Amino acid sequence: MVATAVPEIQESEIGESVNARTAAMAGFHALGPPDLVHLTKVHARTGALEAGTYHYVTGIDTSSASIAAYLNTLTYAPGEGQVWFGKVQHWNVQTGVYCCYNSISRVDLRVKVHIPGSVETFVMDESGQKHQATDQLILETYVCSVIRAMLYADDDDYNITAYRRFNPLPNREAEEKFFEAAEKMFPRGWLFGAEADVQVPTLLSNNLTATFFKYLELTGRYSQGVNLLEKLRAKEPEFAALLGRVFLDMDEEVKAVQLLHTSIGASPRDPNLLDLQTRFCVSKGRLDFALATAKRAVHAAPSEFGPWARLVKTYIDMQDFQSALLTLNSCPMFLFQNIDLHRMPPAQRVHLQISSEGVLQDIIDDALPAEGETLTIDPTLQRLPAAMLRGTHKKAYELLVEIAHEIGWDMLLKYRSKVFIMEEEYRALNSESAAAGRPKSNHVRADSNASRVAVNGRRSSVNGVGEDNDDAKSTTAPEIVKPEVSVDANLVKGSEDIHPGDQSTATASTAPGTATTFRSKRLCERWLDNLFMNMYEDMRVYTMWRVEMSHYKTAEVPYKKSLAEWEILGALATRLKHVDEAAEAYDQALSIRFSARALKGLLTIYQARKEANGVLDTTIKLSSYNHRWYKEFSPTLVVSMKGLVREEGSQKLRNMIQGSDYSASVIELMDDYFDLARQFRWPGYEDDDEK
Repeated sequence: MVATAVPEIQESEIGESVNARTAAMAGFHALGPPDLVHLTKVHARTGALEAGTYHYVTGIDTSSASIAAYLNTLTYAPGEGQVWFGKVQHWNVQTGVYCCYNSISRVDLRVKVHIPGSVETFVMDESGQKHQATDQLILETYVCSVIRAMLYADDDDYNITAYRRFNPLPNREAEEKFFEAAEKMFPRGWLFGAEADVQVPTLLSNNLTATFFKYLELTGRYSQGVNLLEKLRAKEPEFAALLGRVFLDMDEEVKAVQLLHTSIGASPRDPNLLDLQTRFCVSKGRLDFALATAKRAVHAAPSEFGPWARLVKTYIDMQDFQSALLTLNSCPMFLFQNIDLHRMPPAQRVHLQISSEGVLQDIIDDALPAEGETLTIDPTLQRLPAAMLRGTHKKAYELLVEIAHEIGWDMLLKYRSKVFIMEEEYRALNSESAAAGRPKSNHVRADSNASRVAVNGRRSSVNGVGEDNDDAKSTTAPEIVKPEVSVDANLVKGSEDIHPGDQSTATASTAPGTATTFRSKRLCERWLDNLFMNMYEDMRVYTMWRVEMSHYKTAEVPYKKSLAEWEILGALATRLKHVDEAAEAYDQALSIRFSARALKGLLTIYQARKEANGVLDTTIKLSSYNHRWYKEFSPTLVVSMKGLVREEGSQKLRNMIQGSDYSASVIELMDDYFDLARQFRWPGYEDDDEK
């Protein structure tokens, strides 16, 4: 097994990192930060000159003696020299403290190990008071630690210095332990919180169920998942929705349909069952059935984003883009809450040790820019607002881009002017009302509740604007017609940079005496207005890039950008669903020097294209990069290798890796994936691989 390095941050005062964590606990609102490991060291020769160091870690089993064992691994070879900034220091570890946050009881489980000596386990509350660590608190903390390790392993917002990541469930013994704990905690799963697109965590929509399905995706142990959910369903029928989802994931469609038929008959307004039925109907191409169940799911859970997003996607698949825009405008949006990362005191030193094995030389050589390399970044690229979207706003933007990708920017503006009140129309109506001396509210039917229209339907064709149902009519005060709808004017002014015909298609103003046109229009929500502007900015920058690049190629002049600029352009093209251009940008970034961000983008593209060689090569490089930065577990790469084993077979993959020009330690690093394949019997794994 390839040895892993240990990063360390040296404190200015011993214990200040643990104290800072205790002081910040009252502000934690979600799953909490990664586990904190603090070590107190003394000089090996004099026994003086104490020093405090710490690092972060996830994936350690916090329910048993594994914590003490982990701390013990940090004390190997006492007294030997450790290089710090060119100087050899001789330290012995005196004490170690492991801190793991329990988000249910809002306490910190702490294990303090005296070396050599005793082990003390206790919990610390938000006020800094010690309490006994009961079995229930330890169980809750263990489940919290597994959730953090699974859900945040590949989260870019969770990237912090000196952070080690391990697989929390590396074998069947760990699986059995987790399933046993999950069975006890599933009835209280809503206490673990939920992902960003869930407003109110429920019994079925929470971080514990998300972790459960993430584990099944990584390992393919669907039969064991079915056994667990059958037990839970016997106690609580609501778990039928999760069971049906597992059946679909394991291609047991007959069992899934039978379960859905029985469960929906018993609970016809369960949004999880209806959403699952919609997903199944879409997969079978029965969009008419999918539309009906998607509408029922929205009626059952009108305050949640997920059912609305599914309805929008169904309308897009049906090519009903006008209804898709109306429905998207009605989606409930939630504020994105950042993860719990608290401020630490300034460090005295930071020691990010590089492992002697498993790291590609390119990663080490390309850690710093080469001499003469351009480092500037165009401010326009840095300020792209769509790149900063998170949570429901990011998912809504993806849906809007999907509409634009299907019909083009021109038609998107046409549909937008048909379903939403434009600034020109509002001004024209105001002028008409002022001239006639009539109240504005008699003319403007600014019904901001588009949900009824989106769900119940309209008396119009897909491409036309018709009258609404009578029960959807309402009248609001004129001030509700928000001036921010003026975004359309900006889009029209700038649209000539992309398509000269946009101005004529997006400026349908209302002539005097036609106030009834507003009966079929809605107000565009402020957040959706902003998404239109974000997409316009993305498209403007993208178009400028492609025009510039084409001009340089015609003139046979090299088109140069910095590494960071190529990474941003690749992400921009990916957002706009221009896959070939994104791959081109990422390749340009890699031609400058090593770029993990570009490799991650290419991995997604290679997977979509089913290019096995590209996926394998990218996975190897990213695995080596992650190993350099103490990341021994990445769900994205595990899924990537699982797909390769299924398509190519483990023996062929082994031969491809061993026949490559990578070093022996890098090849050995890839054995961890084949060990997972052996442990969990991935499809495509061959028994004769075992040695």
